[in-house]
Amino acid sequence: MTVPDQRVKLPVAVEKPTPYTFDLGLLLGQDPNAITLDHSSLEQSLAQVARDGAQSIINQLLTTCPISPTKEGVLLSLPQPTTALPREKPVPQARAQTKWERFAEKAGIKAKTREQRRNLAYDEVSGEWKRKWGYGGLNKKGENDPIIEVDIKKERERKEGTSIRGDGRRERKERIKRNERKMRKNQRDGTSTSAKRA
Repeated sequence: MTVPDQRVKLPVAVEKPTPYTFDLGLLLGQDPNAITLDHSSLEQSLAQVARDGAQSIINQLLTTCPISPTKEGVLLSLPQPTTALPREKPVPQARAQTKWERFAEKAGIKAKTREQRRNLAYDEVSGEWKRKWGYGGLNKKGENDPIIEVDIKKERERKEGTSIRGDGRRERKERIKRNERKMRKNQRDGTSTSAKRA
């Protein structure tokens, strides 16, 4: 393979019988002309075709796109793409709203901010910021007190094998299970509603 002479300046203007069509938003240039290759020097012929295509896109960019200087350098603004490219996967379907999301939208209930979601609350007794839930949380306050007030009516109805000390923990676990059941039901209702709409 012969190395081209570096001193030879190739023409900047690319002349074709049928002009290129461009989509500068995608840096795309289409050559409708038939390509004729010299099979004795195939690499050089392909390099010439590629060089002509790149040169024509550069010419089009420099003559049609706005150029502005910035602190980082010269900025060339591309237009919006006009060629529709095919997607690999179909457009995802919008997720159906759950029962709670529909209710919250009607009632105007907004999601909590990051500050509202923080797991801290001020404990008046100790004068410190403590967790609302979790290890050492305020929702477990009084469970480990040495003296507990006993309600005689509740003690008579108590299941055998349970103690008053575990009541708070059992109630929390029961609330968690109840909320999980409601959440699953809401998700089922949301998917069945979207299936009916489709």
